[in-house]
Amino acid sequence: MKRFVWPVGVLVALLITNVFFSHSFFSIEMRGGHLYGSIVDILRSSAPLALVALGMTLVIATGGIDLSVGAVVAIAGALACLHISGLSDQGSVAGVLVAVGLALALSLVLGVWNGFLVATIGIQPIIATLILMVAGRGLAQLITDGQIITVNSGPYKMIGAGYWLGLPLCVLIAGAVVALAAVLVRRSALGMLLEAVGGNAEASRLAGIKSRWLILGVYVFAAVCAGVAGLMISSNVSSADGNNAGLLIELDAILAVVIGGTSLSGGRFSIVGTVLGAVIIKTLDITIYTVGVPPEVTLLFKAVVVIVLCLAQSAKFRAMFQRSRTVVAAAPADEKVQVRA
Repeated sequence: MKRFVWPVGVLVALLITNVFFSHSFFSIEMRGGHLYGSIVDILRSSAPLALVALGMTLVIATGGIDLSVGAVVAIAGALACLHISGLSDQGSVAGVLVAVGLALALSLVLGVWNGFLVATIGIQPIIATLILMVAGRGLAQLITDGQIITVNSGPYKMIGAGYWLGLPLCVLIAGAVVALAAVLVRRSALGMLLEAVGGNAEASRLAGIKSRWLILGVYVFAAVCAGVAGLMISSNVSSADGNNAGLLIELDAILAVVIGGTSLSGGRFSIVGTVLGAVIIKTLDITIYTVGVPPEVTLLFKAVVVIVLCLAQSAKFRAMFQRSRTVVAAAPADEKVQVRA
């Protein structure tokens, strides 16, 4: 739990900052049986990113990286909306379920493709997934014919903008997937195997671990998670944009993984930390608008906050900072002046 101190501290600081600019920030009310409020909005906007970051966490745990998740997000949303737009009755639950099934099936195939290139062919993960990152975005635009596909389907809109038991359905879906993944990797040997492969692939191979299937599996899981996120994003706006949907979400996902304490070199990983990182990123986005940061410096402001958080998490940086304070405190008065200079 110690490694979550700084991320939790930053999250609390961001939330408190919002209160100074919006006194009703923590207010949650019930309207028509649904919960509404800024906190609910943060959770809802965090759901797609949390899913993408969850898949990215397991990929990074094996020592890999997946740059194609943004393209998979766009492809899944595009295929689902294309199928629904062709239905005579867009309100058909059966038709929506078929669209969802097609989108997730294609996402699974794309995950198998990434896993095949990395685990079987032996291509570096960053190169293998970069191929799909570029080609996949083109495929999404091909599916949409370069246009924005708009749908008017109540059942489909439920995925990203609907409520169940008063809570956003997308939050419940993301929570269920995260809980299932946590149980699989922490209540079985799967998590240990993933960390072994990421920590030392050659040693794990000599120990009899079938790393090829594990690597294939995590890329498939990451793609399916991205596919679900793509359904959430497209259903929330009832449209599919092959060019902009999921654009750069892979970078936010990697950032969420890093904030959560997962090592980019593979091995140690944290699912809880990743979800916390996703919530921090979305809280930061909302804080930027609440505070009124000018659009031209938004990205710079976000980068500064992230840098401060990463430095605060770094044990080496904290040790260097502590040593410098110790040297200044221990030095004679005349030497302190020189140290400060």
